Parts: sequence; C-alpha cells; structure tokens
Amino acid sequence: MTNDKEILKDKLSDYYSSIFEPELIEEIIDNGILRTIDSGEILLDIGDKMTHVPLITSGAVKIIREDKNGDEIALYFLEKGDTCAISFINCINKTKSMFRGVTEIETEGIFIPVDKIDEWLVKYESWRHFIIDSYHMRLIEMVESIDSLAFMKLDDRLHKYLTDKVKIMKDNTLYITHQEIANDINTSRVVVSRLLKILENEGKIKIRRNRIIIDHM
Repeated sequence: MTNDKEILKDKLSDYYSSIFEPELIEEIIDNGILRTIDSGEILLDIGDKMTHVPLITSGAVKIIREDKNGDEIALYFLEKGDTCAISFINCINKTKSMFRGVTEIETEGIFIPVDKIDEWLVKYESWRHFIIDSYHMRLIEMVESIDSLAFMKLDDRLHKYLTDKVKIMKDNTLYITHQEIANDINTSRVVVSRLLKILENEGKIKIRRNRIIIDHM
C-alpha cells in the first residue's frame, strides 16, 4: 500500500470504518482524494458542476443559499462524519449545485468521484443507508432553518445561530464581525448590532472587538 493510501486508510478508520463495509472502505481508498481546504475557502459554489463529493474528516463547512439579488442565508453546517447529501442528488441527476459551501475553519475531506455514486448505491448497503441518513439529516436541518425564519423572533434566531455556531466551532468565543452574522441570518448589520447588545444586557453573551463570547452553549 502506498503512503497516500495508508493515510486515507487511517483517516477512514477514525470514523467511517464503523459505518462502511471493509470492501467499500477499500474502494474509497482506491478512488478517494484527500484534500485540505483553508478556512474561508469556497468548497462548492452555486452553479458548479459536481465532479467529486466530500466525506468530511475534520473541520466545518457552512452551506449557504443565495437569492437572485445576491442576499444569502446560512442553512446548516457540515462536520466530521458528514457529507452534503444534496450534492449527491445533484450528481445522480447531473444538475448543477444550488448551494454554496464555505469552510468555517480549516477542513479536510476525502473527495469521491461522482461516477462512483450510482455504482456504490447499488453495490453497498452501507453506502445506501449513509446517503439516506445524510439526506434525512440535511432535510431536518433545512426544515429547522425554515421554522426559525417563519416562527422565531429575530433575537431568538440570532441567539440560536450563535449557540449553534459555537457547537460547530467547539469554542465559546466566536471571532466574527457583525456584518458576517448579518449575512448569515439575512438581516442588516445595524439590526445585528442592536440585538447583540440586547443579548449582552440579558447576560447571554459578551461582546468584544471582533469577537463574541457565548455564556450559554
């Protein structure tokens, strides 16, 4: 086994070996490409034609939807052990991506060629279950995003966004600007600044220069 394949085997054994059959693990090792993406980089963009789909081994990716005016909203995050099941659907249907994926921190993934997606769905039961479970989780997260937009007050939605983000980042200090938050929850910087001050007065957060400390995770 070459050094690259040994590295892939080690990465897969850390999480995915408990999910996939040994034969599928070997195929992923033979066909997968290990990549590391710096923080803030676009992993997948709107309109991209899918060539590979990642199995996330470390880091975090924010999935974003953009309207025709260029306004954005963050839908959910991908972490270790996740994949973007919607990307699989794009691959199967040979359609372009409707979402943008941006790395929140340095992220590592094993990228699978799209021509293996259909083949493994037929060949491996564990792969079918993984795709179905992933799609189910992403659907739940999208419904939660819709619910928060439709039913939650903006201050509650902001607090949920902050607490969700610290769980993803595994750090109760967020190094983030008010404008970045405004982009993610689709409102204005002025509104975010006002609501953050309210949350601070309620003792839920502490505001510092370019960082926010979340007291209740």
